[in-house]
Amino acid sequence: MKRVLAVFVCVAFSSSAFGANEATSYKVVYDGGSVPDLKTGTGLKLYLDSNQLRFTKDKAEVIKIPASTVTEISYGQDVHRRVGAAIGIGVVTLGVGALMALTKSKKHFVGLTWADGDKKGGLAMQCDKNDYRGVLAGLEGITGKKAVNSDTMTVKN
Repeated sequence: MKRVLAVFVCVAFSSSAFGANEATSYKVVYDGGSVPDLKTGTGLKLYLDSNQLRFTKDKAEVIKIPASTVTEISYGQDVHRRVGAAIGIGVVTLGVGALMALTKSKKHFVGLTWADGDKKGGLAMQCDKNDYRGVLAGLEGITGKKAVNSDTMTVKN
């Protein structure tokens, strides 16, 4: 029994060691910027390697940004009321629709600017509410830059 347990522990540690070399990835939505041939609202996957950022769409690389060229990381939120959803639900049940109108939703945006010699650029991406802290921490870690809160919190009714 001890041998089986020892083999299991060795396999578990070796597989986690191999997984440690993989890049961290997040699903993001492109919200605009200087990336050619990419439309606003396009779903991307952001990979945070040890020395670069990679954005892919359907496993095809869209852009690669060396971490040393990042000049600024910014963060902002967009808050708005869920009026449209409340109207749709309110048609079916008035009480739930009224409660839904009082709720707010937040969208989390992360912006990047970079300058690689004469090639300068920037982009904004929307991150999931569960991932934006990880994206910011990862970007700060590999670039050495501190994220700046853009303080552009707007409320739309």
